Parts: sequence; structure tokens; C-alpha cells
Amino acid sequence: MKIGIYGQFYHENSETYIQTLIDALQKKDVEVFIEENFLEIINRNQDITKNFSKLATFTKLDASFDLFFSIGGDGTILKAVTFVRDLNIPIVGINTGRLGFLATIQKEEISESINLILNKKYTISERSLLTLNTAPNNNELGSLNFALNEIAVNRKNTTSMIKVETFVNDSYLTSYWSDGLIVSTPTGSTGYSLSCGGPIIEPSANSFVITPIAPHNLNARPLVIPDNSTINLKVSGRETSFLASMDSRIATLENETTLIIKKADFTIKLLQLNDDSFIKTLRKKLLWGEDKRN
Repeated sequence: MKIGIYGQFYHENSETYIQTLIDALQKKDVEVFIEENFLEIINRNQDITKNFSKLATFTKLDASFDLFFSIGGDGTILKAVTFVRDLNIPIVGINTGRLGFLATIQKEEISESINLILNKKYTISERSLLTLNTAPNNNELGSLNFALNEIAVNRKNTTSMIKVETFVNDSYLTSYWSDGLIVSTPTGSTGYSLSCGGPIIEPSANSFVITPIAPHNLNARPLVIPDNSTINLKVSGRETSFLASMDSRIATLENETTLIIKKADFTIKLLQLNDDSFIKTLRKKLLWGEDKRN
């Protein structure tokens, strides 16, 4: 078995869990490869006692990898997606961050979880993605023009609202006067969209949600649409440009650019232990069902 490991090392005391993970994997009959920049960070950290410099590294994945471990929070998984792309390599999210809707394996349970994973006691949750193209074409988007969570447009260099003309399957929907607009996948429904009043959508649902950001027109509400829809957006405002984000990646686009948003032709596979589920994660992370009256 061939396993890749990636992290960003932003979380306090995460070096302890990195050490635990690598030690657990090295005891098994697996090949371990660490993303090159992450290994440099690990070897600079004095709290990690073992020198991992002899471990193989990678800067780019290929189809020979069986699993890809992401150490951090949900933001780290979103970055991990840019390595995996359409290779169908399952991502294992180890949560050393805070909330962790995507990174569901808890840092305190790494050793036990590794045993379960290597014994194939898990399921795969396939997650849809969005793609973004523009007319005219914008080279700033490059090949990473996809998002697991959401594609959003936001105002830039101004406190004034922007107008987002929105079309679904070439039919005019409305013009949102707002700080911006989010088009979210079911996976992203627990992220930026949720904080702006959007609904929570079960990950396997064949839906997207359009959520305005601080709309001026108070009758504007989030809208759930089928995920085979094509969404066209055209942004205008007092400034000559605006921001378009694909998860954590941001591009600057000129006003009157048309954004074409569709479902990607590939999915991302998230590994989920057999005793985990999206409903269980919701209850735990949102404290549903807990009596807080005491």
C-alpha cells in the first residue's frame, strides 16, 4: 500500500499527532510519502523527536497512491483536493483543527483508526464538485478551476454592494444586490453558505444551493437547485473588478465577466470509518440533541 501525507501545520500541538500518525504507519507494511513542503516544516520542528528526512517525498500525486492523509482541519482537506483532483484517491481527514465537518477522524484516535483503515473497515463518501469557467476566458483561474465547497463572488476594494445577475439554465432568476453570492455543493453547505443562512444539505443529495451574502433585498433567500443545472453570473458595481473564490483560491475578475458554474465531471472520495456518518457528525459538531439548560 502506498500512502501520501499532507498538512499545513497551523494547529497548536499538532506535531504530537503527526508523530503518532507516521509512527503508526511505519509499523505497517506501507510505503509512506510526505508532501515536500510539509516534510520541511516537520523537520524544522524541534518537538518532533524522530528525524523523518529519509522518508520519500512528493510534489505531485499520481494514480499509484492508495490513500491520501490530510492532517489539519477542513481547510487542509480543501487544499488536499488540489493534489488529488480526478485521481480517485480517497482522502483521510485527521482533524487537528476545530470544527471538522470533513476531517472526521479525531486526533486522539489516530492509532486505532489506522488499524481500522488498513483492515478496510471504512466506507467511501463521494462528493460532487463545482467547476468555474468565464467568458471571456481568464487565465488566472488556470487548471484549478474547481471547488469542493463553494464558488463565490465578493466585492473588492469597496464597501458598496455589487449586483449579481443570476441565470439558471439560461433562464433569468434575479439580480442580487448584496456583498456577494455563494454557489455551494452539499459538502459546502456546512461552510460559508451555512454562515450566510443557507440550508444544510446531506452530502449525497444531487443538489446545489445559491446563497446571497448580506443581501439588500430582504426577500432574497437561499435557493436549492438540481446539480445538473448550469448557473451563469454577471457581476457589476462601483469598482471595475470583483473577487471570485473557489474554496480558498481567489481570482480577480473584471466587471461584466460571465461566470459559468457547473457540476464537475469527477468526484472527491472521502474515507469514513464504519461507525461514522454525516448525521453523527452534525449532532456532534452542532451540539444537536444536547440539553444545555443545566
